[in-house]
Amino acid sequence: MSLRHALLGLLSERPASGYDLLKRFETSLANVWPATQSQMYTELSKLADAGMISVSAEGPRGRKEYTLTDEGLAELRHWLTETKPQRNTRSDILLRVFFLGVLTPDQARGYLTGLAELSEQEHEDLRRLDASIDWGEDTLSVHGRIALEYGLRFNAMRREWAHWAATQIR
Repeated sequence: MSLRHALLGLLSERPASGYDLLKRFETSLANVWPATQSQMYTELSKLADAGMISVSAEGPRGRKEYTLTDEGLAELRHWLTETKPQRNTRSDILLRVFFLGVLTPDQARGYLTGLAELSEQEHEDLRRLDASIDWGEDTLSVHGRIALEYGLRFNAMRREWAHWAATQIR
């Protein structure tokens, strides 16, 4: 996935300003694809230059509202249907697990216990996020809840796995 497709997807629901997109990112996609404000505005400029979005309104202090164009919608649909998802093969967490043998058993268990605690915290953060969102019946809400559930289940699995892994260290 790219930031480009995330922005196109958010704009497929309704037009939005860069600020509005940043806020929607924070409450919906940050768990899936984090982005900084500068990255987002840079990508919005690229999308506008490519004709995938257009400025539909301008407001005070240079505020621009962006709308998805037909070309942008076609790109989003192409990405969804004809581009295979990339398998994320890099994991800083698991790379460290491979080398826990250079630590004392207590240090290795400490790392895994810390990972379990991190997973618990991330799980709770997602629960709070879920409770703070006024979910609707629109497609972004429906699919956003599905993505959030993935995050909840993933963190629960990682927490359980880390507890198990700590018991394997002798």
